[in-house]
Parts: sequence; C-alpha cells; structure tokens
Amino acid sequence: MNILKAIGLFLLDFVETIVIALSIFVIVYIFLFQPHQVKGSSMEPSFQDGEYLLTNKIDYRFKTPQRGDVIVFKAPQNEEYDYIKRIIGLPGETVSIINSQVFIDSVKMDESAYLPVEVKSRGGRFLGENGSYSLGENEYFVLGDNRDHSSDSRDWGPVGQANIIGRAFFVYWPATKFGLVSRVVYSGLSIEALNLVPVTPS
Repeated sequence: MNILKAIGLFLLDFVETIVIALSIFVIVYIFLFQPHQVKGSSMEPSFQDGEYLLTNKIDYRFKTPQRGDVIVFKAPQNEEYDYIKRIIGLPGETVSIINSQVFIDSVKMDESAYLPVEVKSRGGRFLGENGSYSLGENEYFVLGDNRDHSSDSRDWGPVGQANIIGRAFFVYWPATKFGLVSRVVYSGLSIEALNLVPVTPS
C-alpha cells in the first residue's frame, strides 16, 4: 500500500511539474518571445534561409519600433504568413527611391552598416523609381537586406504597427550564428546622428 501511495505521489508531482512547465511556456510564447524560422533569401547576408531566431514580443509594448530594427510581422497580403524585414522609414516620414537609392525626407540613407556597397534599392510596384510615399501614423516602411530578391514595402506598401509581432533579437540555430541580433542605432535627430547623408537628387 505504501508503494502504491509513493507511486501516486510521484505521478502527481510529475503531472504538476509538466503543467507548470507548459503554463510557463504558453505565457512566454504568447506574451514574451516567439520562435521563428527564416524562410527565403530576402534578408541575406544578415540572415540566411533556415536560421532559427527568437522574436521579442514585449519590446514594443514599452517603446516604438526604431529605424534599423529587424522585425517579424504579419504579411500585409496574407496574414497567415510571417515576414522578416528591416525598418527603414518611420511614421510621418517621406520615403523616396531615386536612382535606386533610398532617401528619407530627401536625405540619402547610409546603409553601409548592413548592406554591401554594390547593393541597389530598385523601385517596385508600390513605390517605383523616382517615386515618394509619405508614411501615415503607425506606418512603417520595411525592406529586405537582399534588395534584388525581397518582396517588401516597395511592392506592397507600408506595415501597420498592429501587424508587427516583435523584434528579432536572438539567433539560436545554427550554432555558428548563436547570439544576439545586433541593432543598428540611429541616435539623435540630426542628419549625422541618423546615419544619413545629405544628397541633392538628380
């Protein structure tokens, strides 16, 4: 009888441990962090096809998304899919593509921190060459780092803040890429601090 009682207590403890662990997992998954797999080549060379990362879902509950953040969001054309792109334009700004280069409020962006020098940002169906778009409230203009092979805001327009799941912040597979996702910080409001270079469009 004592053996049966001991087994029963063990099973009860085991079930309680499983329930607590699952509850913690659900809370973390829903409110804090969510795993995602990178699919496709649109964010190369920063992120490769097949990489696994964690998305920070709590960050934007306390602050607004920043330029340079890599975000995961519901695809505007089909919200069943999640996309990963980099924020380029912020609410209230005007984004232009002139001679295959990105301008923010008529100032050319310096994206050398994450783009090879030879990369061009050609226009798309939504924002074509020599075109401009003024972002509304809670709208973000996002681009893939692999500009020639990325479906992004150039093709289907801005991303609403409500569609943003969170910020990509930690790569956990493959092991060679294990670590925090580096952030591009544009501190201050001056042209220099924003990492932008003033250029007169030709």
